[in-house]
Parts: sequence; C-alpha cells; structure tokens
Amino acid sequence: MWVIILALVILGMLTAIFGYFQQQRHEKAVREGRAVEEEPVKEVEEECCGAHEVCEKDSLLSAVSKDIEYYEDEDLDRFAMKDSYTYTEEDIEEFRDIFYTMQESEVAGWVRSLQLRNITLPDEIKEEVLLVIRERREHL
Repeated sequence: MWVIILALVILGMLTAIFGYFQQQRHEKAVREGRAVEEEPVKEVEEECCGAHEVCEKDSLLSAVSKDIEYYEDEDLDRFAMKDSYTYTEEDIEEFRDIFYTMQESEVAGWVRSLQLRNITLPDEIKEEVLLVIRERREHL
C-alpha cells in the first residue's frame, strides 16, 4: 500500500517539475521573440457558438436560453400549466399538426420553447418527439 502511495507522490512531483520547466522554456521563447506555436483557430458553425458541451439549439434545457421562440404555435399558449394527460383528442391533434409540419432541426428548439411557456407535450406524442431529437443528436 505504501509503495503505491509513494509511487503516486513521486509521479506527481515529476509531473510538476516537468510542467515547471516547460512553462519556463515557453516564457523564455516569448521573451526572446522566437516563434511560439499557437493552437489553430477552430472554425465553428454559425448555428452553434461552440462554447457549450451541448449546442444550445439542440438542448432541451430551458435554463440554457430564456428567449421564447414561436414556431407558428401561438395558439398552444392556452395549454400553459395543463397536465400532459388531460389533453383531448383535438388538443393532441393540434400538437401533432405542428410537430409534423416542422423540420427535424427545429424540434429541440420547439420543445425548449414549450418548456419556457410552461406547456407540456401530450403523453401520446412525447416518445415520438424525443425519438426525433435523439436520432438527430446521434447523427450530428
């Protein structure tokens, strides 16, 4: 047991010493004006800023963005604060019509918009919506 702890301490010390000398060598090169290799700038798609592990436009977390975006679904605001299991067949059909007319790339944003507006999806279409979002993420 002590051998493992001692080996880890020695390894940590060697890593710290190596890091210190690397930093000193880098600072000396900068002072002398020698070219310092810089990491290449990574191009990022316009749709996603790249600052997040999960792209905001594909995120379902309402905390990511507080901006409500409407997808020609302003009529759904009347369902705010309604439980997902209480929708009538006509209500469910209205959600389906909107869902089936949008592009796959808009679905995650639409669900996030519904969350921000306190509108729950009907239980009958939740699985389908989440399946589309899951498949889209797998192919990105």
